[in-house]
Order: sequence, then C-alpha cells, then structure tokens
Amino acid sequence: MDLHKNELRVHIGQQWIDFSLRTYVMGVVNVTPDSFSDGGRYYSTESAVEHGLAMAEQGADIIDIGGESTRPGAGAVSTQEEIDRVVPVIEQIKRHSSVIVSVDTYKSKTAKYAVQAGAGIINDISGLNFDADMARTAAELSVPVIAMHIKGTPKDMQKNPVYTDLIHEIMEYLRNSIEKAVAAGIPKENVIIDPGIGFGKSVADNYYIINRLQEFASLGRPLLIGVSRKSFIGKLVNVPARERLPGSAAAASAAILNGANIIRVHDVPEMKQAAAVADAVKNPGTVGIRKGE
Repeated sequence: MDLHKNELRVHIGQQWIDFSLRTYVMGVVNVTPDSFSDGGRYYSTESAVEHGLAMAEQGADIIDIGGESTRPGAGAVSTQEEIDRVVPVIEQIKRHSSVIVSVDTYKSKTAKYAVQAGAGIINDISGLNFDADMARTAAELSVPVIAMHIKGTPKDMQKNPVYTDLIHEIMEYLRNSIEKAVAAGIPKENVIIDPGIGFGKSVADNYYIINRLQEFASLGRPLLIGVSRKSFIGKLVNVPARERLPGSAAAASAAILNGANIIRVHDVPEMKQAAAVADAVKNPGTVGIRKGE
C-alpha cells in the first residue's frame, strides 16, 4: 500500500499535501450557462461564490472553478469571456475562505489571471497540449498542474472514439504530459494526473478505466478521477444528471479502492461520506476499527 507513498506529495501554496493519507474531495463550480450537470445554476458571480463557499463549509478540500463548459459537443468561449467569468469568483472565494482553489482551463492567459487572483492549481483538460504556452506559464507561476487525458476536443471527442489499446494509450498520453511539464520547469512532484473519464471515451471505456485504475500508479503521481453525474452512469441506469448521485458514489468508491487519490464531485457531503467509507475499507487500520466489531 505504501509503494508510492513518497511520490504522492504535492506542493500547493505554502503547504505540502500528502495524497496518500486519504482521498481528497474537489467540489465543482461551473460558472457557465450550459453545464451538463447544473444547467447554468451558478452562472452569476454571486451564485458561484455562494456555492463555492458552501462547498468549502461542507468539507471540500479543493474548489475547482471553470468558465467554459467541456461537456460533449461544447464549443469554446473566448479567453476574455473565460477570465471575466472565473477571476471574480476566485477572488471572492479566497477573500472569505482558505480553501484551495483550482482553475479549470486549458488557456494559459486564463490560468495566469486565475492564479494571480488566488488559484493554487491549474486543472488542464488537455494535459498541457491545447495551449503551447500552458506548461511554461504554470512553471513561471510555480503552481501544480492537473494533466488530464482527452481524445479530440470537447466539440468532437464523443464522435465514435476508438482505441487500439485503451489503457496503454491513455498512460502514454499522460506520461508525455508529465515529460512536457518537467521540460518546461514544473517539478514532477507538482503534476497530478487524470485519465479523463468521459472525455473521448465510450461508455464501456470508462468502466474499463475505473476497473484498471491501479495500473496508473506506475506513473508515480497522485490520481484524480471525475465520475460525478456523468453520462456513462446515466446510460447504464437511465436517469438524468441530477439523479445520478448513487451511481456517482458507487463509481467514485470503486475508483478510490483502485487507487484514486482525489475525486471531483458535485455533491460534497454525500461524496465525502462515500470517500470516508471507501478509505476505511481500503485501510481499516487507519480509522481504529477493531477486528470483529
């Protein structure tokens, strides 16, 4: 269990976070009018800030703020529009809370303004590949990056994605992202990886990834997984996004048992509870459970 323990520490702000100790919960705030999960419910700055602070109060370890929908079929928004959406939200959340904030963007200029506003992590769905300046910018800002795998772009990623060797191809993509980060001056210990559930994957692909998640430990970096409310759950159990909490908890728990260190969620209290139980199953000795109790 401790094979990769020393490799799972990340320097965020003024602190080292050891992701081997427990599962960390990242709460999602979509400052967009067209999110698949909440349909623009938190599009205004005021509602987004209120939602982010509520998630922090509920125990989210990280608040992930995005200003461009990356749902399947979504088009891009301008850099300025994205900045105008996320920066005021980050500023106000950091004004009222010490919670770690990440910015969900693949644009280096947005990342720069977001970090200046208080974001401590850059969450890039392209694994540093869509914007040639992103790796260098993150290195200059001295913040960790989350490098995610995607096949295609949000606009076309779900148009019949096909792989010859699913896990191998995702791992090679993420390995290349780590190498790109290090070459730009980002320390390897400041890279978190994400296999990109739902980003250019068939329904079955997503279940295979969760099933084989332990294989990603060979990359030696903390592993983030985002399963919350996604369509691979909805297509299995035939319910709309807002009714997928039980399926999301099951998928996240399976991911944790298979090696996930961070789960990206919409429902913080419920998913914190799921994570706590999954952690206890994974390592019962750490929670003082008596044998036979």
